[in-house]
Amino acid sequence: MTAHDSSVPPPLEHPIVATAAGRVRGFWRRGCATFLGIPYAQPPVGPLRFQAPQPHEPWDGVRDATHHGATPQRGITGVTMIPEPSVPGRSTLNVNVFTPRPSADAALPVLVYIHGGSYVSGSIASPWYDGRAFARDGVVVVTLSYRLGFDGFGWISDAPSNRGVRDWIAALEWVQANVRAFGGDPDRVTIAGQSAGGGAVLTLLGIPAAQHLFTAAWAMSATIGVITPAAAESFGRRIAREAGVEPTVAGWRELTERQVRVAAQDHIAMRDLRGAQAVLADGLQLGPAIDDDLIAQPTIRAIASGVGSDKPLVLGTTDDEFSMIVDDYRRWLRWLPAAPVLAVLGLPRARRRAYLKANAGLRRAKGTHALLGRFVTDALFRRHVVRIARARTRAHAAATTWAYRFEWVSPVRGWSLHCLDVPFFFDVLDAEDVDRMTGDEPPQQLADAVHGAAAAFVRTQAADWSAWSEGSTPSRVFTDPPPAARETSTGYDGAVPLA
Repeated sequence: MTAHDSSVPPPLEHPIVATAAGRVRGFWRRGCATFLGIPYAQPPVGPLRFQAPQPHEPWDGVRDATHHGATPQRGITGVTMIPEPSVPGRSTLNVNVFTPRPSADAALPVLVYIHGGSYVSGSIASPWYDGRAFARDGVVVVTLSYRLGFDGFGWISDAPSNRGVRDWIAALEWVQANVRAFGGDPDRVTIAGQSAGGGAVLTLLGIPAAQHLFTAAWAMSATIGVITPAAAESFGRRIAREAGVEPTVAGWRELTERQVRVAAQDHIAMRDLRGAQAVLADGLQLGPAIDDDLIAQPTIRAIASGVGSDKPLVLGTTDDEFSMIVDDYRRWLRWLPAAPVLAVLGLPRARRRAYLKANAGLRRAKGTHALLGRFVTDALFRRHVVRIARARTRAHAAATTWAYRFEWVSPVRGWSLHCLDVPFFFDVLDAEDVDRMTGDEPPQQLADAVHGAAAAFVRTQAADWSAWSEGSTPSRVFTDPPPAARETSTGYDGAVPLA
């Protein structure tokens, strides 16, 4: 689909769009009008630090939107495999908008993307989140930033809970109020995200108060967990005690941004097998938490009760999301039987036997290290596909859910690993550092398939493969060379004993 036809006059070199807060100036590149760093909320500093997001005050004149805005992420984190630069500054709650036709009468479908990073890192300044290919295909893209780490998700006795979640909602409210001016249709908004961003999508899908803000969802490699009120409070009090402050807004404001970040970071790292083992045992320490206010119940329970059942949903994973964490242990794992290793990771005997049986082929073909990597992948990611699809199917007969698998193996890393699918989703194989994951010749046909499926879903809010149903578990398989809409009914069977 082309962005412009002969009836549309040539675009201005610097398009200007009027938002509710004031006018913004972007720039054109290859048929895509790009607007960067538009604030959707006041800077969360001073008296607004650790508070709910507040609408941005109006400005006079035309605000420059040709450079990335400040990011909540600070410094070099090394947490994600995606290049996500940090941008200094105070006004960190921003959106980037990519559109082929910044005109109020265009009424194009909208994709709102939420980045990942375990809720502690990530940046919309990443070249991997460039929406130009979606704009080429007739879709308006909005990427949003949100508060990370303790600032966004930590329990504070007298502060609003789930501040990062409230940021997502505020950004979606900004989309409802402003996207029409950028050529988007506020009645056709698909939310999407990867990893923690996929978890954000499922969290929003389960929040009754957010249902009017979007119409469809696409969750990639979603992490979902249940941080209980007691666990959130216990973690918040412990971090405050170790930092030497009271667990109040006044107490935390005694510390700088960096001091708050350092106080929490040692407790939330998941960089190796030990970190993964801790998460498998205790779950994420920071992230969306039940608060009896915005999030009244666990996401899976909310979805099982029918919340969000009217929203078409696509969800899936790569085949070996976190298998790369076993690479350093490959040599000695080859001599160990799989059962005791799974026991150490906390899998009960009955489920352990069922899991070994379901994954016998993988164990024979690749050994214990591959099975262990798949277990971590299943426990943290793949089993949620089964759980969410089942819950939606049983909650409401009309709920439509499509599952997919990204099967293609990185020639560089040797796995179909976490984040590998992101440049294919955005069709940005020429972006910075993509070759570090894909090699020098990434398959464009695979990008055409993945991105094409996503763009079509945003436009039609339906996938072109069979939906999940009771007794039928089809999954679209994305690999190279791409088969013609290949489906499998067995892709997530190995994860079922964990579901």
